[in-house]
Amino acid sequence: MNIIQKIKNMLWKGAATVGATNSLSRIVDDSRISMSAAEYDRIVKDFKYYANRYDKVSYIDAENVRRYRPFNSVNLTKRAAQRIASIVFNEQCEISFDNDEVGKYLNDVLSANDFKNQFEMNLEKGVVAGGFAMRPYVGTDGTIKIAWVRADQFFPLQSNTNSISEAAISSRTVVSEHDRNVYYTLLEFHEWKDNKYVVTNELYRSETADIVGNQVPLATLYPDMEPQAIFDAEGMIKPLFSYFRMPGANNISLESPLGIGIVDNSKTALDNLNLTHDSFMWEIRNGKRKIAVPEELMKFDKHTHRPMFDTDTDVYVKMIGDDISIQDMTNDIRVQQFTDSMNAWLREFEANIGMAPGTFSYDPHNGMQTATAVVSENSMTYQTRSSILTNVTAAIEQLCVSILELSMASKLFPNGESPFTLPNDFDLNDIGIHIKYDDGVTVDKDKQMEEDLKNVVAGVLSKTTFLERNYGLSEDDAKKELARIQAEQPDADTVGGQQNTELGGGDGD
Repeated sequence: MNIIQKIKNMLWKGAATVGATNSLSRIVDDSRISMSAAEYDRIVKDFKYYANRYDKVSYIDAENVRRYRPFNSVNLTKRAAQRIASIVFNEQCEISFDNDEVGKYLNDVLSANDFKNQFEMNLEKGVVAGGFAMRPYVGTDGTIKIAWVRADQFFPLQSNTNSISEAAISSRTVVSEHDRNVYYTLLEFHEWKDNKYVVTNELYRSETADIVGNQVPLATLYPDMEPQAIFDAEGMIKPLFSYFRMPGANNISLESPLGIGIVDNSKTALDNLNLTHDSFMWEIRNGKRKIAVPEELMKFDKHTHRPMFDTDTDVYVKMIGDDISIQDMTNDIRVQQFTDSMNAWLREFEANIGMAPGTFSYDPHNGMQTATAVVSENSMTYQTRSSILTNVTAAIEQLCVSILELSMASKLFPNGESPFTLPNDFDLNDIGIHIKYDDGVTVDKDKQMEEDLKNVVAGVLSKTTFLERNYGLSEDDAKKELARIQAEQPDADTVGGQQNTELGGGDGD
């Protein structure tokens, strides 16, 4: 940091002292943000479960001394969120558009940002906290990048319970200054003002991690960033961000536009499961074999006589007394009781988050849930996946609209030219997007092929659709494959050809 910038920071710090600039303890203290602090306290707790952070457990030992040990928990939140994200969205997803030019441009942008892998990873965190956001921006190389915004970084300004039209997005940077950490928070406000779409950037500095701090010049960290970017809203229909929300009403804060995750209504089940698991592991540790023996049996001559048992073991405990005999003090570990208890909490957790019974719990009679058990459309897992996919589709569509809107802002690009021009009469309200999700996780593909083959023979399913559904071919590739099959069929005037024709072969449908 140069001397001029240091002087500027001192002036801003003095101005903040007399109230001439903004100073925030928390981001929600900003008057433009319409969210309560309680909503973000909830999200912080959600991520605490996700990170598997628990306080140590205290206990009193045999000498009446208070001691502390780590809490032996099961990180089921991480496991469940990862499982849900993987069955909802994966890299097998295919995104296409009615307009070939638009489709090529958008898919190139998504591919350059490793969109499919990044979306699945961020969806996992969104499942935990209730949502996440995506924001396209122009990188220093002039290409469009996608920023991924966690739930605790996204602050609605104007919204209703159905959509969010204005928001603030935060990002924090830690910088070492004079051998101590300084915390910078960049706030990016997206607002609609007088037929304009305005993005306002503000930077805050704090020497304490848990407060936002005082506003400082943007150039302190971002010398090339403008305080405001103004867009002509005439051609815009969506904000330059896309928010994914978990399905279902927010029963924690009824007026909040933010979604709730799998933790919020399952904390009791998770706490009870972790307590049971911790008690089980503690009992295993304390339940190791112990044999009481008279003290004289533990004495030996260090020089000539060695003990007759393994000195590396702590099985033997010497006892002092006159009538002490060898006694086994080992208690049986209550494996079945603990297993039954944990399975009960697991089943409750499965029901709370909308997953089929057996997804995480274990049934000694039926075992773990198989893929076939999820196939039925009545399965809780299938229904939960379908609900989430509806919101995933909406979020991806809005992201694509935002990318197209950003592409039209030529002044943001280094050469002053837009990287893509929309076709004439192209409607941003209907960009013709089609998303095909991989159903392999929730569908038994062998059974599907068997059923589809019966439908083809019955004449209620075309061969083109059969190849698309069961071999992953596009419609054009399926038609080409059928044409090759038809070309390989013997002529109908031969005996084999006549039989083949009678059996329905060679029709190319």
